[in-house]
Amino acid sequence: MSYQPIENYGIVGNPHSVALVGLDGSIDFMCFPHFDSPSVFAKLLDDKKGGYFCIVPDFKEMKQKQLYLPDTNVLLTRFLSPDGVGEITDFMPAGTQEERKLIRRVTTIRGEVKYRLSCVPRFNYGRDEHKATKQGANEIVFHADGPNGLNVRLKANVELTVKDLDATAEFTLAAGDSADFMLENADNENVPAKQLKEKVTQLLIATINYWKAWIGRSTYQGRWRETVNRSALVLKLLTSAQYGSIIAAPTFGLPETIGGKRNWDYRYTWIRDASFTVYSFIRLGYTKEAGAFMDWIEKICRQIKGDERMGILYSIDGSRQLTEATLDNLEGYKGSSPVRIGNDAYGQLQLDIYGELMDSVYLYNKYGEPISYDFWKDLERQVEWLSRNWDQPDDGIWEVRGGKQTFLFSRLACWVALDRAMKIAKARSFPRNGSWKKQRDKIYNSIFMDFWDEKKQAFMQYPGAETVDASCLLMPLFRFISPKDPRFLSTLKRVEEELVTDSLVYRYRPEVAAPDGFTSKEGSFSACTFWYVECLSRSGQLEKARFYFEKMLGYANHLGLYSEQLGFEGEHLGNFPQAFTHLGLISAALNLDQQFNDSRNKNINLDEI
Repeated sequence: MSYQPIENYGIVGNPHSVALVGLDGSIDFMCFPHFDSPSVFAKLLDDKKGGYFCIVPDFKEMKQKQLYLPDTNVLLTRFLSPDGVGEITDFMPAGTQEERKLIRRVTTIRGEVKYRLSCVPRFNYGRDEHKATKQGANEIVFHADGPNGLNVRLKANVELTVKDLDATAEFTLAAGDSADFMLENADNENVPAKQLKEKVTQLLIATINYWKAWIGRSTYQGRWRETVNRSALVLKLLTSAQYGSIIAAPTFGLPETIGGKRNWDYRYTWIRDASFTVYSFIRLGYTKEAGAFMDWIEKICRQIKGDERMGILYSIDGSRQLTEATLDNLEGYKGSSPVRIGNDAYGQLQLDIYGELMDSVYLYNKYGEPISYDFWKDLERQVEWLSRNWDQPDDGIWEVRGGKQTFLFSRLACWVALDRAMKIAKARSFPRNGSWKKQRDKIYNSIFMDFWDEKKQAFMQYPGAETVDASCLLMPLFRFISPKDPRFLSTLKRVEEELVTDSLVYRYRPEVAAPDGFTSKEGSFSACTFWYVECLSRSGQLEKARFYFEKMLGYANHLGLYSEQLGFEGEHLGNFPQAFTHLGLISAALNLDQQFNDSRNKNINLDEI
């Protein structure tokens, strides 16, 4: 098998779709034309049948490097050899009307370099047959069969050849010369080959300017700015320009354990993850993106009828039915099967989503724009439902498939939902239901009475549990408890003893936690590490927090990207890149920076006294 490590990839895209580009110059994953469309390239999930788009120089030996043009999502892949130096510039146009396309510009920097190209599309997750038709010397159109057939055009300013229904090319470029390749929907306006270079140059400049202008709107000027900016750019890539929804990750089927069965499809909008992303956008000054999500969630709420509860995840256009299926034709990353599309978690009960959602609405109403009366009435119905149902067992933040349980974090988030609803109503003088305070306080007391283990001096995963759960680290971040409260400090100590290895944090101890329905092990959960850092920061352990934060930065890939988890050797596992991890990084960095600034100011004041 010739699978690259997950961390060997960079991501390019725009707020419609994305592609993963390997260090070897191969695009091994792309769903097109939308985030949740069927894949066109999926070699990452089957190195023989998944499909790919590779451009590589014909060097006997070489080194590869990747970097982003600063403050953009334009990716450079460099090939360095004694025989010459070649470079690929990959991007999807952004900030223009011509966004539904992938562009690759190949340039020779030094020497004279021969390149080989293979464009091997496999449509509908590799399940549909296709035809390849050559249209002149520089163009090939791929016609996918099936009821939802996609016609894709590959355009170039070098000669292309059809071989076994794929596109191939061999071309040589002297130093300073370049060749351009544009993959797009065949329904788009066709650019003549002789104008392709000029067109690509225009789109490249427009795309660079778009990303630089966008990152220039950030209000953050503190420490680790470049790292924070990269995470913000990832979150923007995962935000739909068409709908305002925010996906959890652009990939599906990447395993949490090599050879394991937790291979989920994350190309959808989880209310939890998206709400946390809104929090990050607001903290960075991106209220426009936060507002677009609020418009999307308002439409979702409007569609909920009667006493129906909100779903935990939706497709980018707001559809709720995301029936899970397996792709038996793909072997999975390094043989990790089954490869899943869709996600049956859409039918789960996860009460915590109301807390994250209402917290983001509260922040947007405070720092963005006041929400409308009709939106409030729709939210009010959901809060009403929650006030009557918060004491139910549910499937929890980790979406366990081993049966419902009364989870601490779900109870905590229900408190947040009622608390923030009351705060919104007070700030806007909306009429309030008098029972909300009663239920909120009942939840508060329940957490201290039912989840506190006097012997272990910690808030446990559920009443009577043998382990803590890393989601308890969100207790002070949600303003439920002081980060310096003795009960939280002793809980933090218990988390360190049970779940922390160096700077890395596991979600829970699977051998004693609530059953998750699977027997395979998993890696440390990267978002939890950033929660841990923020808890250390808020509790006054600044130097320890900074030390662990900067150690965790060392686990990012060569481009500053993170997947969901880290394995035993620091390898990236799970879907990639994951919004949850990057928004956790942003929150930890901003809080740690603020704590250091506050500490410095206090020291200055003490000196003056």
